Amino acid sequence: MHTVAVLALDHVIPFDLSTPIEVFSRTRLPDGRPGYQVRVCAERDEIDAGAFTLRAPWSLEGLEEADTIIVPGVTDPAAPLSPAVHDALRAAADDGTRIASICTGTFPLAATGLLNGLRATTHWRASGLLATLHPDVDVDPDVLYVDNGQLLTSAGAAAGMDLCLHMIRRDYGSAIAADAARLSVMPLEREGGQAQFIIHDHAPAPQGSELEALLTWLRENLAHDLTLADIAAQSGTSVRTLIRRFRDQTGTTPLQWLHRARVRQAQHLLETTQHSVERIGGQVGYGSATTFRDRFKRTTGVSPQTYRRAFS
Repeated sequence: MHTVAVLALDHVIPFDLSTPIEVFSRTRLPDGRPGYQVRVCAERDEIDAGAFTLRAPWSLEGLEEADTIIVPGVTDPAAPLSPAVHDALRAAADDGTRIASICTGTFPLAATGLLNGLRATTHWRASGLLATLHPDVDVDPDVLYVDNGQLLTSAGAAAGMDLCLHMIRRDYGSAIAADAARLSVMPLEREGGQAQFIIHDHAPAPQGSELEALLTWLRENLAHDLTLADIAAQSGTSVRTLIRRFRDQTGTTPLQWLHRARVRQAQHLLETTQHSVERIGGQVGYGSATTFRDRFKRTTGVSPQTYRRAFS
């Protein structure tokens, strides 16, 4: 039987810990046999899980015979990884064990060096920190999960269920995975990725900065067809100087900032009004509904209509 070991680290997020336990434990094969044996492993006898203390029945030695190891999220992703856990995960990887992380569980996995040079994801709020702490990891904050074969990572909360169902489909096929999805009251595949949940507001320029007044003007004029020349004229600089100042103070270009601001305003209108998609596209500065739909989907990963159904 396929053994799944769920690694409980100190300050583990209970939801992330319980997700693989529930999803894999309920998976049944066509003859009624369980598809997985699930064990919870920990470095110490007792683990701080926030609202409660967890006593795991297996030590780190329980990882040695596992076919799959799951690393759930932790509340302090920047916390150092203990040498014992580091060595246990490295040894498991060397033995060919499949290792997957949920949410900020990507951080301890990345701390082993196993994700260096690979694409990975985590909760979108923690993606910047992951990229900073582990620059050798190719961080993709827009997706629900990333499958590199032996090493897999997922975004936060419900994305852990998406990843578990994906692994069940890899192991036993779509029919078994679909049954597991029904038991979890989840679709086997969700439309779009993590990008639709990300708030795309750009941080304002510091008070008194050269761009403060310009950014305020841009927010007030999203509906207008603005070019780089228009924005430069408003700021009283050349286009070249405008681009340089924007990169220095916002980390992006004027037009990229404008597109993000327009999409965020469109998200607000889709959530709070019944205006048509075409009307909203015009309200945020897109003369063509097709252009608006394309830009919105490229930014959020889903169409405006799908976004409205999910968040209105």
